[in-house]
Amino acid sequence: MDITTLLVQSGVNGLVIGMMYALMAIGFTLVFGIMRIVNFAHGEFYMAGAFIAFFTYAQWELPFVATILIAIAVVGIAGAIIEWVLIRPLRTDELTGMIATLGISVVLQNSALMFFGASPRPMPEVVSGLVRMGPVVFSWSRVFVIVAAAFVVGIFWLFMQKSKTGRAMRAVAQDQEAALIQGIDVGRIYPFAFGLSVALAAVAGALMAPVFSVSPFVGTAPMLKAFIVVILGGLGSVPGALLGGLLLGMIESYGATFLGSVVADMLELGLVIAILLVRPSGLMGKKEA
Repeated sequence: MDITTLLVQSGVNGLVIGMMYALMAIGFTLVFGIMRIVNFAHGEFYMAGAFIAFFTYAQWELPFVATILIAIAVVGIAGAIIEWVLIRPLRTDELTGMIATLGISVVLQNSALMFFGASPRPMPEVVSGLVRMGPVVFSWSRVFVIVAAAFVVGIFWLFMQKSKTGRAMRAVAQDQEAALIQGIDVGRIYPFAFGLSVALAAVAGALMAPVFSVSPFVGTAPMLKAFIVVILGGLGSVPGALLGGLLLGMIESYGATFLGSVVADMLELGLVIAILLVRPSGLMGKKEA
């Protein structure tokens, strides 16, 4: 395989991984920006989206668009209820809220393990066939993941910028006290923001389910990488999460191809450390006053 083929294929793989990390990180940073807690259960909602995709698409043979919509609805509503019923009463401070999400993570993962078992379950591709560009060959399914993830990110951006609820969420993230003075119901924003954030994780899980296998542990690695992306891009910064996700995906793909996966992980952590030394708030994070 020549160098051009390797470069293009690694670039496509990097975009696939990067968009998945970006979706995860955008939801992750949304919760932190609004609620000021780290959601340690974020990976389990990714796992939930993957299982929903497995059953609705692979088992029930529903259209994949319906699969995505079901994942958004089920996980989003479940997330809002979880915030309202479980996280809110326990969130007397930021630390307690994070511990609550850690407990939710353990319960969700072990519940999936009990009901579905630990064995990975493969899933058929959504779009079959190969793209051939001279000597370069890659699958249409990966192109589909990139386009679909970019579409979801675009819809999310439009919602946050143009809708009344999106503007209210941004106001709460910038200054909660000022938002309260302006009449924004912060108590209603919290469950909506949490539900939206975990719905994005579910979309990432559903999109990646045909690429990787589905198991109760499938969300662990994306959760850890999303945390790295959020630190890299800047806590609370949605554009930073998108940029950081794409950057990390490219480094991981090219690093694993040419240097090996172990060296790629070292490069990722080295990049984060280097950027934090230069910009402690991350690539696009704002300095705390």
